[in-house]
Amino acid sequence: MTGAFSVLQAAAIGSAALGLAGCVQAALGTALVARFCARERRRQQPSDFPPVTILKPLHGDEPLLDEALESFCTQDYPAMQIVFGVQRANDPAIELVRRLQARHPGVDMSLVVNGALHGENRKVSNLINMLPHAKHEILVISDSDIHVGPDYLRQVVLAFQTPNVGLVTTLYAGLPASNALPRLLSACQINHNFLPGVLLSRYLGRQDCLGATMALTRSMLDRVGGLEALVAHVADDAVLGRLVRAQGQDIAIAGCMTWTTIAEDSLPALYSHELRWGRTVRALAPVGYLASSIQLPLLWLTLAVVLQPHASWPFILFLWCYGFRAVAAFVMDRCVGQRSLVPLLLLAPRDWLSAIIMASSMTGTRVDWRGHTMHVSGHVAGSTHASPVNAIPPPISTGD
Repeated sequence: MTGAFSVLQAAAIGSAALGLAGCVQAALGTALVARFCARERRRQQPSDFPPVTILKPLHGDEPLLDEALESFCTQDYPAMQIVFGVQRANDPAIELVRRLQARHPGVDMSLVVNGALHGENRKVSNLINMLPHAKHEILVISDSDIHVGPDYLRQVVLAFQTPNVGLVTTLYAGLPASNALPRLLSACQINHNFLPGVLLSRYLGRQDCLGATMALTRSMLDRVGGLEALVAHVADDAVLGRLVRAQGQDIAIAGCMTWTTIAEDSLPALYSHELRWGRTVRALAPVGYLASSIQLPLLWLTLAVVLQPHASWPFILFLWCYGFRAVAAFVMDRCVGQRSLVPLLLLAPRDWLSAIIMASSMTGTRVDWRGHTMHVSGHVAGSTHASPVNAIPPPISTGD
């Protein structure tokens, strides 16, 4: 009995230590995000403004899509082209693009409707169909659900002016389409875990490409094998980043924040989306994915309480750390423009949900990509390879 108690006590202490380490990591990540946002507000300007083509693959309508695309049409930039692409002649996004063209007649916008498939990644297939219509050397690829500020293109071009930069990406925060619980839970994951984790890993030397923005020159794209090099992969952003790094080039983060629409309207939809995300990341970097569990401090502190239910110290420590985590989350939310206090009440449930998704992601390779079910594995160039599940019909996907 004493031995069993000692084992449980040791496990509780270990869990508490992991929880404290997670709080320290949250504080460091928050400080880095706050510093980034302070630098962003200085709004440096590029020395020249080369023309830019923005590639926007679309699929159907989605919450806040009009607002997201409008933010690209109102860029404070002198020479840009926007190429939209869909793969169905009856896609509802077509009407939205027509309205944008009517509202902004001075913006060079074109729409490509082409259903040709070039591989399993339908977003990349869409981009391959769009690329021949791009007029300019600098290409900015951005998902349909991304919102940007008016100086977005200026900041992307400014990042290109750093020596040896071959690819520019952007940080992104979560923008819930409403205050529905699933959307707020998703925002917690992106804003409180993912975003500070990206900057902390960057500080430690990693250079990752994020799908919110993949900006590179046409010549660099040709050097890495073109868009065709990405079409067999689910994580096309990560693959592109690795290919550019293999050319000896750096990945820069532009000095602006972007926001991704959070559209999941149910807990099953949220679970499915994050399970795909988790299985994809696990396939790319299994050790790093497991290590990321340290980003769930309230999970570990909850476990300490469960392991020592009759002791007061785990519960007191949980309360103190919850307060600390809430302060960090509050600062983070203010940095990215989130004003609601509701997410501060969801910190512990969010960690518990993340743990469930992490455990589930270790047991399979199937992912649901907006209805298109695929398998992911890490055997192709150290990245995720996509193979279809033949029983599932593959509708169009932008692969956010």
